[in-house]
Amino acid sequence: MSSTASQPQINQPVRTSQRDLTILIGIATLCALSHIVTNGRYGFHRDELQFLSDARHLDWGYVSYPPMTPFLQHIGLSLFGLSLIGLRMFSVVAQALVIVISGLMARDLGGGRLAQVATALSVALSPLPIFEATEFQYTSFSFLWFALIAWFAIKLLKTDNPRWWLGIGAAVGLGLLTKYSIVFFIAGILAGVVLSQARRYLVNKWFWAGIAIALLIFLPNLIWLARHHFVSYTFLQHIHTRDVAEGRADGFLRDQFLADANLFAVPVWITGLIAYFRNRRYRMLAWMYLVPLLVFWLDKGRFYYTAEAYPMLIAMGAVAGENWLTRMRRAPRLAIEAAFFLGLFAIGAYASSRLVPIAPNGPLRDYALSNNGDLREEIGWDELVKTVAGIRDSLPPDQQAHLGITVGNYGEQGAIEILGPAYHLPPPISTTNSAWLRGYPTPQPTTIIALGITQDEANEIFTGCRLAGHNGNSLHVKNEESEDHPDIFVCGPPRKPWAELWNEHRDFG
Repeated sequence: MSSTASQPQINQPVRTSQRDLTILIGIATLCALSHIVTNGRYGFHRDELQFLSDARHLDWGYVSYPPMTPFLQHIGLSLFGLSLIGLRMFSVVAQALVIVISGLMARDLGGGRLAQVATALSVALSPLPIFEATEFQYTSFSFLWFALIAWFAIKLLKTDNPRWWLGIGAAVGLGLLTKYSIVFFIAGILAGVVLSQARRYLVNKWFWAGIAIALLIFLPNLIWLARHHFVSYTFLQHIHTRDVAEGRADGFLRDQFLADANLFAVPVWITGLIAYFRNRRYRMLAWMYLVPLLVFWLDKGRFYYTAEAYPMLIAMGAVAGENWLTRMRRAPRLAIEAAFFLGLFAIGAYASSRLVPIAPNGPLRDYALSNNGDLREEIGWDELVKTVAGIRDSLPPDQQAHLGITVGNYGEQGAIEILGPAYHLPPPISTTNSAWLRGYPTPQPTTIIALGITQDEANEIFTGCRLAGHNGNSLHVKNEESEDHPDIFVCGPPRKPWAELWNEHRDFG
C-alpha cells in the first residue's frame, strides 16, 4: 500500500447520511439476532454461575472482579429470571453497540459507506467479538467501554473540543468498574497524550475534569478494595501465575492475528496502526494500542487482553483502504472488495462454527464442543445439581436436617446456589473468591456432601467420608467437572472447628 493510501483524508468533510447509520444498525441487529436464537442451546458457563452467585450478594467489590458485571447480572435476574437468552442479552447488546461504534469511528475519521461497512463487518466477524456475545462475561462490557473511549478520543482529536475528555473519563470510570486490566489501556492513553500533539491537553481543565470523573465513578470500588486490603491484586497475581504455569499465556502474539481480529482484516488493522503513527493529529491512538500490547506481551498476558483495541485500528485502516481503492479502476476495485468481504465472511463462518452453539445436536454441535472448551464448560450443571439432590434424598432424615454442601470451585458454588433451590438444596459452602468473605453457615452442619475434592482431600478435611456419587453428564462431554472432579462424597463434620478450617482455606480461582 502506498504511503499516500496509508494516510486517510481525515480532514475532508465526511460524506455520510442517515442511511449509512441505518446500515450499521442493520449489521449489528443481524449479528444480535443470530446470537439471540442460539444463546439458549446449552447451559450456563461456570463463569456465568459465579456472576449469578455474586449478583445475589451485591457489593461495591468482589475478590475476582469489580462490581459492574454482578450488578448487571442482578438486573438481568430481575428482568428475565434464569433465562439463558435473557441473561446473555446484555452481552449481545454490548457487542451490537461495539459494531455500530466501530463504524462510526470510521465515519468520524473521514470514511464513507465502504469504510464504515468494512469496519463494522470486520469487527462483527472477528472471533473475539463473536465469542463475547455468546456468554455473559465482564470482557463483553470492557470491550464496549474501550470502544467508547477510542471513539471519544477520535472526536476529541478531530474537533479539538476538550470537553470530550468528560466522555473519555466516564468511559474509563465504567471500565475500571468492569475489569481491572483496563489500567494498562489507561497507561496507553496517558502515554499517547504525552508522546503526541495531545500533550497540549495536559494543561487543560477538561483533561483533569475527565480524570476526576473517572476517579469519582471508580471511588466506591476503590474504597472497597482498601477496606479488603486490596485482595483483588493478590487474586490477580495468583491467577496470572496459574495462567503462565499452565501455558494459557502461550501464543500471545500469534493470536493477535488469528483470534482478536478477523484474519482477513489483519492488513486493515496493520494499515490503521501505521496510519495513526503517520498522522500527527491521531498519533495518540497508536500509543493507546502499542503500550498495552507491549506490557501484556512482556508480562505474559493472555491474548484476548488486547482485543478491545482492534476496532479503532480497523476503522483507520478501512478509511485508508477506501482512499486507496478510489484511485483504482472499477474492475480491479470491485474484485478486491469482493475478495475482502468474501474472506471476512469465510473466517467469520469458521469462527462461528467453533464458538457459537449453532446446533443443539448433530455434527455441528459435536464439532463446536470438540473445539471449544468454553462451550464444554456449559454442559452438565443441571445434572450435577440433580445428582446432589438425589444423594441428599438418600440420607436419613436426621442427616438431611443438618446438611451442608461444600464445593471446590465457583462453578459448583454457583450451580448449587442458583439451580439448587429448585431441588430445595441448602446454600453452598464455599471458600473460593468472594464466597470466603461471606463466611461459614450458622449453625454448622454435621453432615456434608462434598464436591470438587479428591478422596484424600475429603478424608483430610472431614470425618467418616464415603463415595456417594459421580459427577458427569449425559452427553459424555469431557470438561473440568467430569474430568477433574468426578467424585462426590458424604462425610461427617470437619476434623477442625469451622473457624479454624475457614482461616486455613481461602482459595482463589
